[in-house]
Amino acid sequence: METPPDQTPRRQGWMGAMRSNFFTGLVIIAPIGLTAWLIWSVVGWIDARVWAIVPDSYQPDRYIQTLFDIQLSDQYDIRGFGLIVFLVFTFVVGWLGKGFVGRSLLRWAEGLVRRMPVVRTIYGGVKQIAETVFNQKNNSFDRACLLEYPRKGIWVIGFVATTARGEVAAHAPDGDKLVSVFVPTTPNPTSGFLLFVPGRDIKELQMSVEDAAKLIISAGLVYPEDSVPTSA
Repeated sequence: METPPDQTPRRQGWMGAMRSNFFTGLVIIAPIGLTAWLIWSVVGWIDARVWAIVPDSYQPDRYIQTLFDIQLSDQYDIRGFGLIVFLVFTFVVGWLGKGFVGRSLLRWAEGLVRRMPVVRTIYGGVKQIAETVFNQKNNSFDRACLLEYPRKGIWVIGFVATTARGEVAAHAPDGDKLVSVFVPTTPNPTSGFLLFVPGRDIKELQMSVEDAAKLIISAGLVYPEDSVPTSA
């Protein structure tokens, strides 16, 4: 009797673990950082217009400079040091975010954000985009395609999901094999349209799903390298 093949999944190497932790950190940091930056920018925009009508003698920066007068004449600009700190910090955040304590703290913080009317809208949108761009999990879409939509002569990029089954497949015209295709919107690919299309009406692309997503997010500005074979 033949010995069944070993079904034990292979352990992820240390480079793969570091890469996974880093992208997990990006998914966590990007929505938090961009949300904080947007709120900080709005507050600064309001402050600039409010303090413009306040006399100079009552400006708050005068009091701050008096209390915290620190001379930084020996400060040096080490080019690239900030990038190294950011990479290490992102890796650590991703590593902590994948643990039990990190996930618990993240759920608690997100629950707190969801109770803030304006902040939850900004955070939710930025998080969806970050998860779409940086998430390492396997996608259900295995290939990209071109599809004539919403009418003949106009082409859009879609992602092929699965072959239609059940009641949807039962209502297909005789001889047609329907395929479910997700057509995303630009520049936010997390929203779009689910279409059931005959398989003969789609043109599969050689570009990967990731390259197609970049093309959609960039509104047609970022094209992958041309991999179409030249005709003889």
